[in-house]
Amino acid sequence: MANEIDLLTFKGFPNQTISNITLISTPLTRAAQEFARAHDDPVSPFIYNHVMRSWLFGALIISRNSTLAASVDLEVHAAATLLHDLGWDRTPGSGVVSGDRRFEVDGAEAGRRFIAGFTDTTGHDGEGEGNEWDERRLQLVWDAIALHTERRIAYFKELEVQVVSRGIALDFEDPKGEVVRGYGITEEEYGAVVGEFGREGFKRGVNETVVWLCGSKPGSTIDTWMQPWGDRYVANYSSRGRQRIDSIFANL
Repeated sequence: MANEIDLLTFKGFPNQTISNITLISTPLTRAAQEFARAHDDPVSPFIYNHVMRSWLFGALIISRNSTLAASVDLEVHAAATLLHDLGWDRTPGSGVVSGDRRFEVDGAEAGRRFIAGFTDTTGHDGEGEGNEWDERRLQLVWDAIALHTERRIAYFKELEVQVVSRGIALDFEDPKGEVVRGYGITEEEYGAVVGEFGREGFKRGVNETVVWLCGSKPGSTIDTWMQPWGDRYVANYSSRGRQRIDSIFANL
């Protein structure tokens, strides 16, 4: 199989290397990195390092699979991964977080707006530095962000959606475990990524953010993977009568 640089060159994209991993580097992906950094936790940043690790893990997954390497839209993968946690922005008045939607949907909406706005104002939708951002590509980014926590769905979607979710999931895996090994990623490679973009404050940040979501807009967390945080850590949080099973039995 061709090496990562050959694959990227064949796709016509400029590239960069981080932790010995070759990544696409277009005006859009570079801007997405900065946009993600700007929406990190203002007190104790942890989101930017997480999205960078997720991008690198996804790039490793792609590079170890000839079908993915030949088929995945690398710019879609990069943009969606870098922007996937915009809905975690706890800055008051950030303009990203809604009062009622799941954070994944907030992130998907913000990511699509960012890309559409970037290409409209800069004209960087071709010129050898990225492909045109048509509605299909924008929808892939939206789906990848909106579904990134729903692995039982995302893993059966388009390849870009799959790899975004899988790369993000690897950031929560044991580097010595069978899931990481199953992608052909060594413990040393995993460690190099974590060494470049450290995990300081990651566990605390994830827990505090999910608790904040459960407290600030509980309706977006009930009947989701986030509900246990509300049940355990948020005063007066209650899913009683508000779960899908309740409406099904009440209305049928």
